[in-house]
Amino acid sequence: MGDRARDGLAGWWVELPPAAGTAVMATGIISIGLHLVGQEALSLILLVLAALAWLALAVDFARRLMRDRNRWETEADTPPALTAVAATTILGTWFALLGRPVVAVAALVVAVLVWPVLLTAVMQHWRRRLPGTVFLVCVATQGLAVLGGSLAVLLPSGWLAWPALVCFGLGLALYPLAFIRFDRGQIRSGAGDQWVAGGTLAICALAGSKLLDVPAWRGTALHDVLRPLTLVTLALSMGWYAVLVLAEVRWPRPRYDMRRWATVFPMGMTAVAALSVADAAALDWLRTPGQVLLWVALAAWLLTLAGLVRHAAAHPR
Repeated sequence: MGDRARDGLAGWWVELPPAAGTAVMATGIISIGLHLVGQEALSLILLVLAALAWLALAVDFARRLMRDRNRWETEADTPPALTAVAATTILGTWFALLGRPVVAVAALVVAVLVWPVLLTAVMQHWRRRLPGTVFLVCVATQGLAVLGGSLAVLLPSGWLAWPALVCFGLGLALYPLAFIRFDRGQIRSGAGDQWVAGGTLAICALAGSKLLDVPAWRGTALHDVLRPLTLVTLALSMGWYAVLVLAEVRWPRPRYDMRRWATVFPMGMTAVAALSVADAAALDWLRTPGQVLLWVALAAWLLTLAGLVRHAAAHPR
């Protein structure tokens, strides 16, 4: 690569907005989905890509904090900043599935430290008629529930199940608060992040499936409440999926936009939620739609990656 091209690519990367974290989220969740259907080679490739992208964004996050504090504070007030938390919990969940509790716990610690700072900053600057990224307050919170629930099953003590349950409840409570601030016109005109409205319910269902797997809660009244709640959130996420697909057909938006990664993430999350709920709730028939949706999400990931490469080549900075 020539010096000019290399400098252009470096400049393009440095100027990425916080929403670039959705690329890590999308890649990580599809990697998890591929693992759940036994496609280990593909899953590992995407895991490596997600981890490398996360490291690059983490370095950029720290650089801005130390060298450009004004810009960091401005961006930290916006919902896309919460992709830092969500992406970290998704990668942590992957390592929990791999049986690597040390890395998963480290990811949880990082996410827990960053989450209240960013959540407070974002909610203090909420306004009406926001794009779909407003739902990231729920996604980040449910990400903690997913990772905490995964570790509660993996670690001997299981005490993390209780804070995971609190995050699950808080994430559900935040959804209507985000919904009233969501600009529903984005369903027709949004550049991609309108899909987070449905993906949020999918990650709620995924969090519920992790809590259903907690051994100590099986056969209890709490388990009996969690199961229908998890199924309802999954059904609602599927409903959103159908509405958003129809909107894409009715009002096509073919041009690449960074916010398209916020389309791929909910698509992958809906697939993973269906696959996980199928196992946790003993509903084997859910595996088929989950697998279909996963391959659709992978196709969307490839198309979005191709768009990203073309855009970066055509617009060096």
